[in-house]
Amino acid sequence: QVQLLESGGGLVQAGGSLRLSCAASGRTFSITNMGWFRQAPGKEREFVAITWSGGNTYYANAVKGRFTISGDNAKNTVYLQMNGLKPEDTAVYYCGAAGTIVTIPPRPSNYDYWGQGTQVTVSS
Repeated sequence: QVQLLESGGGLVQAGGSLRLSCAASGRTFSITNMGWFRQAPGKEREFVAITWSGGNTYYANAVKGRFTISGDNAKNTVYLQMNGLKPEDTAVYYCGAAGTIVTIPPRPSNYDYWGQGTQVTVSS
């Protein structure tokens, strides 16, 4: 089993920045990639960003150029730096971990483990 713990959400004005963290524990050796998803009220969970071995990354078009995903292998932690936040970025952000190859773009069904989520609210 893998446990994921997110932190760093909050309330910010449009144009502001936040950094989310996701710390993994347990059988972390089984993880091949980690990703961030978000879910707004009444909407499905959608892909935001993914990172996998070698520092590879991939982003949803909606966040490309504004968000940056990175990882610290020594700390088993993945970060999501969010700059230029917009009201439409408001959602609960979830960290996911997968032990198998995922589709591009990734789907929630690709992921085996999820964190509890952290709320990000961007005011206009």
